[in-house]
Amino acid sequence: MPHSPEDLFAHLDQLGIVTQTTDHAPVFTVEESRELQERTAGAHTKNLFLRDNKKTYFLVTVEQDRTIDLKRLRSLIGARGGLSFASPEALFEHLGVRPGSVSPFAALNDEAGLVKVYLDEALIEAPLVNCHPLVNTKTTSIAPSDLRRFLASTGHDVALLSLADEAIDQALA
Repeated sequence: MPHSPEDLFAHLDQLGIVTQTTDHAPVFTVEESRELQERTAGAHTKNLFLRDNKKTYFLVTVEQDRTIDLKRLRSLIGARGGLSFASPEALFEHLGVRPGSVSPFAALNDEAGLVKVYLDEALIEAPLVNCHPLVNTKTTSIAPSDLRRFLASTGHDVALLSLADEAIDQALA
C-alpha cells in the first residue's frame, strides 16, 4: 500500500526537515494551479513520469513554465529508444500516486529504486520548491537542499538537468 501524506510528513519530521503545506481544491494542471501560485512563494513545479522503450522509468521535475522537447530530453537522461509518458497504472505501481499528484515526494513509494529522478537546476536555485505531497489537494513548500536530502533518504540519486539550453526549450508543454 502506498504511503499517505501523513507518512510523508512523518518521514520529513524524522529527517528534521521543516516544510509548510497549504490545503486547496484539487488541481490537475499547471493552469489550474495559477491562483495558488499567487499566494505561495517559491518555484512551482511540473512533473513528468516517463518511460523509454526498455521500460526504464524516469521522474523529471522542472520549473512549471518550462517547455520540454522529449526527443532532446531523451538524450539528456540517457533514455534508450523512444521516450513517452508512462501509463496511469505504471505511475501508481511505481510511485503510488494518481495523475495530478506526481511530485518528487512520490519517490517515497519507490522503495525498489526503479525510477530515476531528475531535477531542473533552476529549482535548486530557488528559495523554495513547491510540490504536491502525494495528493493534489495540498502543496508543500520545501527548501531545495532539503528536497535533495529527502530524495537521498529514499535511496534516490538525483541528477540535475541543465535545461537552459534553447534546444530543449521547444515543443511540449
